[in-house]
Amino acid sequence: MGTLVEEIFSRRAGRSVRAGEIILLDVDTIMSHDNTTPLAIKAFREIGKPIRNPDQIVIHFDHAYPAPNLLAAENQQKILRFMREQGIRHFYHHGVCHQVMIEEGFVRPGGVVIGADSHTVTYGALGCFSTGLGSSEIGAAWVTGKCWFRTPETILIRLEGQTAPGVYSKDVMLYLAGVLGMDGATYRALEFEGSYIRNLPMHERLVFSNMSVELGAKCGLIAPDEITLQYLAQETRAQPPFEVFRAEQPRYERVVEIDVSGLEPQIACHPDVDQVKPLREVEGLPIDEVYIGTCTNARYEDLEIAAGILRGRQVHRFTRVLVTPASQTIYEKAMQNGLIEVFLQAGCTVNAPGCGACLGRHGGVLAPGERAFTTMNRNFIGRMGSSEAEIYLGSPAAAAATALEGRITDPRKYL
Repeated sequence: MGTLVEEIFSRRAGRSVRAGEIILLDVDTIMSHDNTTPLAIKAFREIGKPIRNPDQIVIHFDHAYPAPNLLAAENQQKILRFMREQGIRHFYHHGVCHQVMIEEGFVRPGGVVIGADSHTVTYGALGCFSTGLGSSEIGAAWVTGKCWFRTPETILIRLEGQTAPGVYSKDVMLYLAGVLGMDGATYRALEFEGSYIRNLPMHERLVFSNMSVELGAKCGLIAPDEITLQYLAQETRAQPPFEVFRAEQPRYERVVEIDVSGLEPQIACHPDVDQVKPLREVEGLPIDEVYIGTCTNARYEDLEIAAGILRGRQVHRFTRVLVTPASQTIYEKAMQNGLIEVFLQAGCTVNAPGCGACLGRHGGVLAPGERAFTTMNRNFIGRMGSSEAEIYLGSPAAAAATALEGRITDPRKYL
């Protein structure tokens, strides 16, 4: 009995595990992508031992795919050669790794997943302990099938009430970032609960877990419930049975309580995710590029919200508007339901599924002095290209409204 992370670790270890304890655990899945796999391969080669179980390993091409330059192409070629050599068969190149991991069934309640990417924490929304590690640690895990952890203390985030129209989970998470700060949860587990969370669909829950790492958290967990089970059954390849569990008699390091009912649209201002203000305070600021995408807010429902605002309208003539679905599955559904047509008719550019402009390597790089409004999860200096560019973070609705006017705009006027 304990917090969610203690419960998961205890189940995996077969004994009681408490915060502060260092423990070695078997992991279910070891994930990496085109940016991080080359260094994992280097570490693996230096260890000089065989891969324990190739079926534990999942490799994605998403950060720079299709390859935008020769270096990326050569890296991907090396990774493919390594996969053939080692008999690694779980390979995907049709979307952001974190969305594809969920869709393909590698994430399940009570699971333990590690990945060479900081946003591996995303899977916590489904009750799975997941966290990002360095590539060398991933290379070692290929050999052992295990990883050691210091069991983190837990901060409970209790969210009550219901948001007003035009306010989304992204706004709530940004508000929380402003409250806690970028180091407010360093090596802590964030556990989200409350009436607001219980009523949220999965695509909005995923935002909280995804952005937990922006506050320094080791993981961001939500207890699995009926919404979780329905999502797994309808939207993923994961096979039942699934575990359902809750924190039992937990001891939290801290409890943060927020009533979301009075919140308005929020924005994280350049250059940090915790520089959060009500959006109205910066409304009217000119924007050169709008990016709707990433592992935070590029799911079908996010695209549907944006398309609802853009339908029958034109984006600002001097603002680039980029839409990058999180996966091919989402792209196909958006195409079947007419959303892609809406984006194209509005003047947007729709990119292939993947990370797109998020990491500043292709698909929307910012020039010096340019300013972007995005649905991303981080906005540090140089993230999208030039160190002299500015990045602002907000919801898909705010991004769509901003695209229409070419300046930061409250989405509620278009709802």
